[in-house]
Amino acid sequence: MSKAWLTSRRAVLGGLAALPFAGRLARAQGAPITRAIPSSGESIPVIGMGSWITFNVGDDRKLRDERAEVLREFFARGGKVIDCSPMYGTSAEVIGYGLKKLEEEKLGRPPQLFSASKVWTWFQNDGPAQMAEQRAAWGVGKFDLMQVHNLLNWDGHLATLREMKAEGHIRYLGVTTSHGRRHDELEAVMKSQDLDFVQFTYNILDREAEQRLLPLAAERGQAVLVNRPFRRKDLIRRFEKHPLPDWAGEFGAANWPQFLLKFIVSHPAVTCAIPATSRADHMAENMDALYGRLPDAALRRRMVDYVENL
Repeated sequence: MSKAWLTSRRAVLGGLAALPFAGRLARAQGAPITRAIPSSGESIPVIGMGSWITFNVGDDRKLRDERAEVLREFFARGGKVIDCSPMYGTSAEVIGYGLKKLEEEKLGRPPQLFSASKVWTWFQNDGPAQMAEQRAAWGVGKFDLMQVHNLLNWDGHLATLREMKAEGHIRYLGVTTSHGRRHDELEAVMKSQDLDFVQFTYNILDREAEQRLLPLAAERGQAVLVNRPFRRKDLIRRFEKHPLPDWAGEFGAANWPQFLLKFIVSHPAVTCAIPATSRADHMAENMDALYGRLPDAALRRRMVDYVENL
């Protein structure tokens, strides 16, 4: 990345600093692509942000400030959904630090923030205290979405979450898996429980979810958050040594992250993909996938064929 580009970009950001967070840069790119949450009809952008590993930086002030810049880029480009978990070390505290830093800079806390966290404990009685700790770390009054992490004691925690939702302490509830694990158990939970959201792994090489989970989510009216869209960095490292196909420009993919993300969110049952990054420039690349066209079914097949033959 050239110094000239950075200088130009900073000048643009400086000129837009007086505008509210909701889409400062997004307005220059057109409307973001959104999907509706089936249980409510509320629309959210199809690209969100995960925080596993990338925001677990402890008390290091420099690293925390760098993560605040990631948040700044995320919101400036139309982002909304941020996902975390008590399993992610200090990530919740670092998110809270970044949100407070942006607020203190008189830019205001981003009003479009859609906060998503998880409960992760074997014991149902420990769940409320753990969720309260997460709220305090983020600095939010309540979470928009609370999920049972990796189905740990899912039946007990869902009972708690239903009570919290009825009392207005959360707006949505759901369950998660990761790394392609527990699909049989997840399928059973999706069939038997009323869920607003489900979260699982799906990407251009890990497509098992297309067979059962994605169709089931559409049938049951459950929003889908997609984790591990890049298998952490593995898919980008695998593909970046190869050129993008010329026809990637047909749906506005200018780099591999956008190619991979647009494949995921072009599936009609996917509500939002949540890639994680520690760098503001990588966040900018990710968020550009939020704009322009999405590949149709024929292009999706072509994308799979291309990467499987590299």
